Amino acid sequence: MITFPYFALVGIVLTHVLRAVIKKRKWIEKSPKELLYRVLSSTLLLAFINTLVMVAITFGASILKFQQFKIAGFFATMFNTGILIFLWSLIYFLVHYFENYKRSEIERLVWEAAVKDFELKTLKSQLNPHFMFNALNSIRALIEENPFRAKTAITQLSNIFRYSLKIERTETVPFEEEIKTVEDYLGLEQVRFEERLKYKIEYSPNCRNIEIPPMMVQTLVENGIKHGISKLPEGGFVNVSAEKENDFLKIEIENSGSVPEDALVKSKGYGISNTKQRLHLLYGEQANFSIANINSHVKVKIILPAGGSNL
Repeated sequence: MITFPYFALVGIVLTHVLRAVIKKRKWIEKSPKELLYRVLSSTLLLAFINTLVMVAITFGASILKFQQFKIAGFFATMFNTGILIFLWSLIYFLVHYFENYKRSEIERLVWEAAVKDFELKTLKSQLNPHFMFNALNSIRALIEENPFRAKTAITQLSNIFRYSLKIERTETVPFEEEIKTVEDYLGLEQVRFEERLKYKIEYSPNCRNIEIPPMMVQTLVENGIKHGISKLPEGGFVNVSAEKENDFLKIEIENSGSVPEDALVKSKGYGISNTKQRLHLLYGEQANFSIANINSHVKVKIILPAGGSNL
């Protein structure tokens, strides 16, 4: 029997022709409705041609055998051939669909990562000048009044500069490094406020190596001093605490003063909006930020994954 080899050969030739038509006419870009119409039409046409060629090859030399084949046999063969061609078309388009999907998914992830990286760098570039100006302003009066304390303040400022340079190259830092910068900052601010500023920092040892966005805690502490304590004649306090609960790090920052209600609702204010944006970019829905007025002080609570960011 030579029917099957010829049948397979004709099928291969016809499907290669169909593939060329698909690529030339760009069927992949068509809507599902248009694509289905084209696939069904091409399947019927190719099945008819393939069956016709097979019948001609098989029965061409014998008119009697061709008459015995009958119309029913022709359409039965055409139906079976059509199923094979349709399955071939289905597999072809599914393979290309998944390839295009994977390619578009990779491009989307690369684009999102680039956008996040740009936004994070923009946010960090806003942090540095704002922070450095206030740090320099804190030691201005020390140079003549207390040279020894001024020397200590310069060391603290040097540590802050070093930390600032480091964060340009990273999206997160260990919690302990951030806290050391907060301590240096509060040390400088205590020189300016003297007895009007009291602070306390407490955190569990298992929080030390958890990665967090750099300058996040420091910015909120600075925000509390600028908008809270500096406006109170009697001064006030800043308390920073942190603990690890399950797979999350919980950070709380409290300071004397209050936040206007419109700022709480609309997230106005540099520290609030900046922190929310950075948490969203790095952790998505896994992070939580809240701020509220409680009695005579402001309480900020941050909860973020202890395992790191989604970038």
